[in-house]
Amino acid sequence: MTAVTFDALILGASGYGGGELLRWLIQHPHLGALKGTAHSHAGKPFHAVHPNLRGLVEGTFDPEPDWAWLARSECPVLFSALPHGELAARLPGFEAEWVKLGLAKRLTIVDLSTDFRWKEGWIYGLSEWRPERLKGARRIANPGCFATAIQLALLPLAGLNPDFVAVSAITGSSGSGAHASEGTHHPTRANDFRAYKTLQHQHEAEVRTTLHAEGWSPDLAFTPHSAPLVRGLFATAQMRLDGELPETELRARFESALPGPFVRLVEGSPRVAAVAGSAFADIGLAMKGRTLSVMVALDNLGKGMATQAIQNLNLALDYEPLAGLRWVGAFPN
Repeated sequence: MTAVTFDALILGASGYGGGELLRWLIQHPHLGALKGTAHSHAGKPFHAVHPNLRGLVEGTFDPEPDWAWLARSECPVLFSALPHGELAARLPGFEAEWVKLGLAKRLTIVDLSTDFRWKEGWIYGLSEWRPERLKGARRIANPGCFATAIQLALLPLAGLNPDFVAVSAITGSSGSGAHASEGTHHPTRANDFRAYKTLQHQHEAEVRTTLHAEGWSPDLAFTPHSAPLVRGLFATAQMRLDGELPETELRARFESALPGPFVRLVEGSPRVAAVAGSAFADIGLAMKGRTLSVMVALDNLGKGMATQAIQNLNLALDYEPLAGLRWVGAFPN
C-alpha cells in the first residue's frame, strides 16, 4: 500500500530546531509541501537565516501560520519549534481556528518545547520507549535532549534498579537556542568548561517520570555542563549494581530494550563527532566489578530534537522508520 503524503507547517522555523526540521523534512520521501513561520523574518527566504539551505529548500518565512492551507491537506502535520511556553499560550486560539476549518481532529502535532511533556492528552515522544504508544498519535511532546540521552542510558537497566545513579553530561551551545546569552556567547564559552543548573535541571523530571513508569525511582543526581562545542551531547551515567553482569548479558539488555536503527551500541567510548549532524545515538558500556558506566553520544539538535521529532512522526503515521532520516553526519566535523 502506498504511504499517504503529508504536508507540514513549522512554527518557529527560524530557530536552530526549525532549521534542522527544514533540513531533514525536505529529504522525507512522503513530504508533499512545506511551510514555516517566523514573525521577525517574515517575507525572507529560508536561506537568509539558514544559509545551508540555499538552493535546496525553497520558500519564505510566513508571519503567521496559514491554517487554511494546512486544512486542505489530506494529511496535515504541525511541528512547533517555538520558544518554551509560547505554544501553550497560543494553543486555545489555534484550536478555535482548527475547529472552524475542520482541522482539529485530523492534525498531527509534534511539539519540541517543554510545554506538554507528560501532560494529559499528549504522548511523550521518546521514540524507543514503548514505540507502540506513538502509532496514530495526534499530539506528541518531544523529549528534551539531555532527557533523551539519560533515558537511553537508563531504561535498559530497569529491573536491576540500582538505588543511586550519578549522571554527568555536556552539551553544545546550540542547545540554548539561536539568541546569544551569557552561557552561549562565543567569547565566554569557546575556551571554557563549566557546570550549570547543578542538581536542578528541568530535564531531570522527565527522566524520573519515565523511570517511575518502569517501576524504578532511583536517587538521581544530574549535573549538566556547558562545553566548547556548537552541537553535540555526551552523557555518562554511573551506578553500582547488586552484582556483576557479564558483558554479553549487559549488551543483550540494551539491544532488546533499544532496538535499531537509531541507537547503536559501540565498543569503548561513543564519540560526539560520529553522531553530529545525524539522527543516531551511540552508546558505550563499561563495567568494573559491580560499577557500571553507560555513555551516550548524540546530536542535541538531531536525535535530541529535530530528527527524533521526525522519527515520532514516522511512528505516528506508520512510515518506515528511516524515512527522511537515512543520512550520516560528516566526519570529521
